[in-house]
Amino acid sequence: MSETQVKQHNTTAFYGQAVASFAVALAAVSVGIYSLDASGWIRAFLAISVLYLTTSAFTLAKVIRDRQEADQIVSRVDQARLEKILADHDPFKPVA
Repeated sequence: MSETQVKQHNTTAFYGQAVASFAVALAAVSVGIYSLDASGWIRAFLAISVLYLTTSAFTLAKVIRDRQEADQIVSRVDQARLEKILADHDPFKPVA
């Protein structure tokens, strides 16, 4: 007896909203840095900092997703082993 796993998919609207939200946030920070009353070096430093923070956030999200997927695979293997053991076990079988 195996359980069917429900695979969740994001809707197109949710994906679009996430992309739009990211684009608006990055644009807002870029405009803020550009119109900041500071020298070019300070604005360049802030821009590089924003880019570094953005790439770090993407990397962190990918690492978390990869770890979660690996844990799900291990869980499925363990579940399959348990189901096989339970299927092979007969409590009414006489001891040989």
